[in-house]
Amino acid sequence: QLQASGGGLVQAGGSLRLSCAASGRTFSVYDMGWFRQTPGKEREFVAAIRWTAISIYYADSVKGRFTISRDNAKNTVYLQMNSLKPEDAAVYYCAAAAAGLSDRSIRNLNAYAYWGQGTQVTVSS
Repeated sequence: QLQASGGGLVQAGGSLRLSCAASGRTFSVYDMGWFRQTPGKEREFVAAIRWTAISIYYADSVKGRFTISRDNAKNTVYLQMNSLKPEDAAVYYCAAAAAGLSDRSIRNLNAYAYWGQGTQVTVSS
């Protein structure tokens, strides 16, 4: 089970940190991802981190502004979002997949078996 939190309303240029707490499984051996979705659009990849935290992946649109990290001891994944833009506004979802995804698959929402409920991020201009 995944529980996302930390969303809210922030002004453009501001920051938010999303958290995704996992329970019920040993998510320390799962690859974890963040995706986001706006009304009428497909859910899109934002960032992902290997269970070892050695490899990290970002969508081009957030590279340099967002940072994904994980604390396996706490079964928690974070998404630090800085320099937020109005176009970052969306419902953000965390997801988990059994370790071993290819570099291509880790960006594909269909590769993830477990999903959190989503947390709303609103960015005012």
